[in-house]
Order: sequence, then C-alpha cells, then structure tokens
Amino acid sequence: MTPDKAKLSASRICAGRWEAQLTWPGSAAPSVELWHGDRKLASAEAVAGAVTGEWMLSAPVPTDLLSDGVQTVLLRAAGSTETLGHFAILSGAELEDDLRAEVDLLRAELDMLKKAFRRHCAEGGHQD
Repeated sequence: MTPDKAKLSASRICAGRWEAQLTWPGSAAPSVELWHGDRKLASAEAVAGAVTGEWMLSAPVPTDLLSDGVQTVLLRAAGSTETLGHFAILSGAELEDDLRAEVDLLRAELDMLKKAFRRHCAEGGHQD
C-alpha cells in the first residue's frame, strides 16, 4: 500500500504517547515511523481497529524532544519520504509571545474577573 492512499485522523498526545487513527486499506499492518528532522524517533505500534482498514497507532514521544520552541514531528510510512501527517509540540519561554499562550492568559484573567463580579453581585455590592 502506498502512503498516498492513507488517511491519518484523530491524532493526540496522551501521557507521553502520540496516538492516532489511520485508514490504511488492506489487511497488512502499516509500518509508520516518527521523524524529527533527519532523526528517526520511533516506529508506531499498529493495532487493528474495529473496521477493516482502520488502525490505531501509538508511539512514545521522547523526552529529549521537549525543549523550548516548536518541535514538529513528521509521520512517514517506513521506507518512504512521503509525509502521512505531522504534529507539533510547543513549549518553553520562547512561547511567551505566542498567540495561543496569550489567549490562555486572557481566559485565566477573564475567569478571575467573572468570579470577582459574581462575588460582588452576591454580596449586594451595588451602591446608591
């Protein structure tokens, strides 16, 4: 089976493992590798799904990959240079100006203001 017929979906990282669902027609288990730059990180474990041609993939995310900035991991069929998909890990001080980090901070501040406003209303905090 060629990588161009594969479809990767439902990707996530949970407890230090990358997990995803792969549609890979045929009965043979796909061989998928995780790459960071020119370094092979791991081979994904493939477990047959409930439907023929669906596979659940899982692979550990190496802790040495966790460092400041954005680290992008490419997913490739073994022996191929074609990318099936990718995921990114964002961490560290360099992200202080990242928009997602700013939105997260705004949400935290909004939650704090909502609590203070509700407390103010509950205490009958209006003044005449």
